[in-house]
Amino acid sequence: MASGLLALLDDVSALVKVSAASLDDVPAQVSKTTGKVSGIVIDDTAVTPKYVVGLDPSRELSIIYHIAKKSLINKVLLLSPAALLLGIFAPWAITPILMLGGAFLCFEGYEKVHSMFSKHHDTGKEEELNVITPEELEKTRIQSAVRTDMILSAEIVAITYSTVADKPLATQIAVMLAVAIVITIAVYGFVGLIVKADDIGLHMAKEKNHGTVRSIGTGIVRFMPHFLKILSYVGTAAMLWVGAEIIAHGIPFTSHALHNLEHALADVPALAWLAKAVSCAIGGLILGGIIEKIVSLIRKAFKPKAKQSA
Repeated sequence: MASGLLALLDDVSALVKVSAASLDDVPAQVSKTTGKVSGIVIDDTAVTPKYVVGLDPSRELSIIYHIAKKSLINKVLLLSPAALLLGIFAPWAITPILMLGGAFLCFEGYEKVHSMFSKHHDTGKEEELNVITPEELEKTRIQSAVRTDMILSAEIVAITYSTVADKPLATQIAVMLAVAIVITIAVYGFVGLIVKADDIGLHMAKEKNHGTVRSIGTGIVRFMPHFLKILSYVGTAAMLWVGAEIIAHGIPFTSHALHNLEHALADVPALAWLAKAVSCAIGGLILGGIIEKIVSLIRKAFKPKAKQSA
């Protein structure tokens, strides 16, 4: 009886040691994963401020909080469990789902680039915005931001799972929760700082402050519109780069090509990263254009049917 109890205690002790060892690996895995999803994080950070610009300044932080809260709920309660279940019952589906998300990012990125260079403006949308109340506009903006964040969050969760797929379940859960919390706080904390930077600058530029402080505040106020524009360009580039890289890694030929490119420039890491990012961004732009043409053809094909049914 005593020997059986000692054997049981030995088993429990061994299990605790294994669990502790696997949990010790969590910080390293979180660091590794956040590096892999950096492009998506940049994209998420660059895209979100546009949903707040133009609304009541007193509501900006509240709106960001609502978006961040829904983002975290989606990551923790919906996307992470879905990724774990797919990993157990249909691991083959993860890569195609990632590639579909990548294709959507390329499509969105192409549309943004096209809108930057297009001379046509959609006046109909502007008129529609003029007839809705500020509360309705705020609700619409939040819903739109959450939809965009949902796609980017799905990519983050899927990439996180792919990084820890061969780890024990406890490590998978711990890493996915940690990544969800860390990235959500980092992204929306930085977005909040960006959105309120002009208010901080205005406060610093008040007459009661020292001349140096006022100069810095005035500089912040003048710089922020340019910074938001640059951030928009960076976000678009990141969207194309990340989307194309996700797709490339799902296709053996292109995955090997990217690896060979990095290997050829391994002596200059910064150049290797830049070459890969530029190659992916160009590829993503081309792919996004092809997808846009296909979507346009499908829309045209279904337009007559819609009119007939009407």
